[in-house]
Amino acid sequence: MATVKVEPGEIDEFSAKILGLCEQMPEGINDKVLQNELPDLDPRVRAQCINRLLVSGKLDLFKSTEGLLYKLKVPSKATNIRGDQEEKIVFTIIENAKNLGIWLRDIRFNSGLLQNQLTKVLKSLETKKLIKSVKCVNATKKKVYMLYDLEPDRSVTGGTWYSDQDFESEFVEILNQQCHRFLMHRYEVSAATKGGGPLAVRNGSLVLSKEILSHISDLGISKVQLRLEDIESIMQTLIYDGKAEKSQDEKGAAMYRAVNFPVATPGLVLSPCGVCPVIKDCGQSGSITPASCQYLKEWIQF
Repeated sequence: MATVKVEPGEIDEFSAKILGLCEQMPEGINDKVLQNELPDLDPRVRAQCINRLLVSGKLDLFKSTEGLLYKLKVPSKATNIRGDQEEKIVFTIIENAKNLGIWLRDIRFNSGLLQNQLTKVLKSLETKKLIKSVKCVNATKKKVYMLYDLEPDRSVTGGTWYSDQDFESEFVEILNQQCHRFLMHRYEVSAATKGGGPLAVRNGSLVLSKEILSHISDLGISKVQLRLEDIESIMQTLIYDGKAEKSQDEKGAAMYRAVNFPVATPGLVLSPCGVCPVIKDCGQSGSITPASCQYLKEWIQF
């Protein structure tokens, strides 16, 4: 196959055009896009341009379902670090972990540094406020490292319902009560004003998630900014408790309404016996008895 001779200036020109396309499409471009946008570019010349941009560190190469994908390479902040090569290596490893963070063990494995060397490097980077350590909610005795200016992912901190790795049960309960109170208020208003029977009352008592979020935000009971998914998780607890039911509007948005039981819940159902899977085997003698049931004892004490 004959080699296509291309002038250096032409390579520079097409390389600049390819970079321009990558800037316009930060999600990445593939060969099909290049063929459509640069129809006059010979495939072999295109390959030379791509190779040149990859070698010079201006593009990153990824695999996708549609083939190879080319993206602009995001420059690492490690190049601006004033320190030795070890600090730059460790910083790059932590930077690649993004807001999920990375364990100390993984940093040591990827960097190849000894424990005392790594400890010194991490301390230096923390002092310079380039990285920070964050306690992980699913491993109380461990912490992950990430860049100083990043907000940790919710999977690391536990999200809205956790504070310093502790689950805020009281906060969740307050939100649960306020959301249910809001649904009940909407139901009462609908029952008092809507005509046409139970169906009209039901439809009038439905509330969108964003309405509940707006109401809770107006109450000012949360010190953190709640999101729509936070409210929907609270609403899910109400559904599990049998206090609400979920529906959808014509656009598929979640809607909720309070559920009223015409008959009060029997006391037996509220006790552990009401949901015990082995209640049929419980008796005055044997291994399963009310006297030896720890759940019943805790419930009575409560």
